[in-house]
Amino acid sequence: MSLLTFLPFIVLIGAMFLMTRSAKKKQQQAAEMRDSMQPGTGVRTIGGMYATVKELHDETVLLEVAPGVYAVYAKNAIGAVLSDEEYNHIVHGDDPEAAPADEELPAVPDDASSLTEAGEPAGDAKIDLGKKPEAGKDAEADTAAEAAPEEAAPSKDGKADGEK
Repeated sequence: MSLLTFLPFIVLIGAMFLMTRSAKKKQQQAAEMRDSMQPGTGVRTIGGMYATVKELHDETVLLEVAPGVYAVYAKNAIGAVLSDEEYNHIVHGDDPEAAPADEELPAVPDDASSLTEAGEPAGDAKIDLGKKPEAGKDAEADTAAEAAPEEAAPSKDGKADGEK
């Protein structure tokens, strides 16, 4: 048999070897990342929950998901170990490049009255939500019809509302 008949099998075996090698490499990196966890480290689970490591055990981790709220997770459920700066930025919104605390921020008013234009009082403008009279109809008839209470109109079966 010639080498050309074995070429597809050789290519297939080579591709399988490369795929398993990269998968093993990723698993090894994930295991090293999980071993780098220490109590007090911020982590993200594979479900996307951010928490702080409280205790480490052989196969499990005790996480503080909120102040005073603890949950036990498998070590395999830890998706990423975060640096302190990254964890504080995501969870607490701390920005390390933010302005120092002694710089004064612009004042925010307690009510919205200062945000409206000076000539317009805030609650005096009324909006007409009624229908406009169509061209060709008598405007007085429309206003009289709007002012009069509506009479009970018969329904499809010929009976007014409430009749049996």
